Amino acid sequence: MSNRKLIRTTLAEVKGKEREMPQPRERVRSNNGSHRGSGGGEREGGRDAGREGPRAQQNPVQVRKRTPPPMETNAELFYYKKQIDAHTLMVIVLRDGEEIEGTIEWYDRGALKVNRKSAPNLLLLKRNVKYMYKAEDRVEEPAE
Repeated sequence: MSNRKLIRTTLAEVKGKEREMPQPRERVRSNNGSHRGSGGGEREGGRDAGREGPRAQQNPVQVRKRTPPPMETNAELFYYKKQIDAHTLMVIVLRDGEEIEGTIEWYDRGALKVNRKSAPNLLLLKRNVKYMYKAEDRVEEPAE
């Protein structure tokens, strides 16, 4: 038999230890070269130029990396919801150039259900949609 004990720490103990630990202090460096023992300062082109050791490479202030923008902004979903709620008549242009006019009834990740007045309703795959716009924004070409 072994005499080992299982010691379990609680969350309160861990937080208490974090409070007890001293926080690291920032080091302030002067630019006049007084931190060096040679008294010669920094000379350009001389043998001391660029030789400050590993301390010069450490940045005393931590810089946080910028977080990348989110992969999904939900702008497309917001647009669909707005048009569905308003029953907006839309013109959907497919990749082959065909135009479909109707209102969007519902949508999901890969498809749109379009209701049409004078034709059967359609289920369009989003990958076949080139672009869409409101029918009221259609510019009529002048007749020649």
